[in-house]
Amino acid sequence: MQASQIKKLGDALFDALTACTTLPPLTSQHAGITVDDAYAIQQRLMARRLDAGEKVIGKKIGVTSQAVMDMLGVDQPDFGWLTDAMVYGEGEAIPMSRLIQPKAEGEIAFVLKKTLKGPGISVADVLAATDGVMACFEIVDSRIQDWKIKIQDTVADNASCGVFVLGDRLVDVRDVDLTTCGMVLEKNGEIVATGAGAAAMGHPANAVAWLANTLGAHGIALEAGEVVLSGSLGIMVPVKAGDNLRVTIGGIGGCGVRFI
Repeated sequence: MQASQIKKLGDALFDALTACTTLPPLTSQHAGITVDDAYAIQQRLMARRLDAGEKVIGKKIGVTSQAVMDMLGVDQPDFGWLTDAMVYGEGEAIPMSRLIQPKAEGEIAFVLKKTLKGPGISVADVLAATDGVMACFEIVDSRIQDWKIKIQDTVADNASCGVFVLGDRLVDVRDVDLTTCGMVLEKNGEIVATGAGAAAMGHPANAVAWLANTLGAHGIALEAGEVVLSGSLGIMVPVKAGDNLRVTIGGIGGCGVRFI
């Protein structure tokens, strides 16, 4: 794909983000678009966001479950960038006016105390570099009309990231079994999703190691102090104004969010 097309599509996604509108799937407009093209478009989108004053505070991993990989026809996850304009704290209200077609995912967030840069990063390296983990919500959102996405569409759209919510408890990774810890997601007092740590590539630290090694191949590190969202532990749950959600992860704690 030509640089001019990449720029045009990245700018179109930025405009859709700021206006809270959607675009037809990029893959329906450009049949030959590759995943590499999509990451280049993502970089243009993020450059526009940073130029507008946002700052990178972490990264996110998506498509970590086999079911979603099968749905999108891929054999590996994808990634996106987290900025200071995306983060909310425990119990805060998120205005629906800044979202388009949001869905909530319960996840485990890693907070790093040491920089991780691949290649060669292992699960042990990830755990040694982690200050702690916390329960979190990723509120995924898509600038692609009706969520009609292929892998290229979601990658270009910053891995369909909207905003995220961090819990208020940071837990030492040595104090929790990140594979077997159970996740329960409640919406308006009813359980709507369950899962376990193993849903994220068998172990959430596997997902973080994959990301460190994938980014390392491009000279990019996971920096000390950054937050890394390790992937959904259950299904995506649609949300609307008036909804109250809470996720609880065994041994880690909980996180609440409401939509107004």
